[in-house]
Amino acid sequence: MNMIFKAAAIAFAPVSVIALASAPAVAQSKQGIAVVDIQRAVATSNAYTTARSQIQTTYKAQIDSFTARKNAIDADLRAKSTALDAAMKAAGGKPTPAIQAQYEAAQKAQQDGQAELQRLGQPIGLANAYVEEQITAKLSDALKTAMTKAKVDLVLGPDATVSYQPGVDITQNVVTELNALVPSVGITPPAGWRPGGQEQQGQAPAAAPANPSQQPTSR
Repeated sequence: MNMIFKAAAIAFAPVSVIALASAPAVAQSKQGIAVVDIQRAVATSNAYTTARSQIQTTYKAQIDSFTARKNAIDADLRAKSTALDAAMKAAGGKPTPAIQAQYEAAQKAQQDGQAELQRLGQPIGLANAYVEEQITAKLSDALKTAMTKAKVDLVLGPDATVSYQPGVDITQNVVTELNALVPSVGITPPAGWRPGGQEQQGQAPAAAPANPSQQPTSR
């Protein structure tokens, strides 16, 4: 889930309860207010949990390779950091050309390691993103249906509230609707697929591509 929702969950603008209470009856909420945790709804849907399990199996070789290389890179960087600290201590905390060169070598090793891990993790990341995009494509419909059934006409995210009773949380309702709309998803992206409708580098981009890091929003 970390790759998928690295950015914050969907942000709903907070609404002033005082303003609603003092407004004329025609402007008040006609039915009610609810809270939905969009991240949790997607992450606990049947399609997502099943797909995550399938990814662990299908991409096991890539995941094992990524993990092994990451552990090796982390160990190397820790060793370089320890050596640099020792050199600084031996020099009395004063930088020297040798220490500067050692520092630059460590920085380069870190950058190279990050680039290598990004390449190794790309197939796994694309599979995760493909799964999420298929589910979030139906998120708006699931949310609307859940709101209608729960008789609410305003939904807030958990971060937009100070406190609320468990009864106003309709996240599970949204999960139920997602399970009905998206019972399963594929885990292998089509050739050239990129998150948000982007095409592979070197090909013409799709019309008005969405930002890959953008979170799903309700309409």
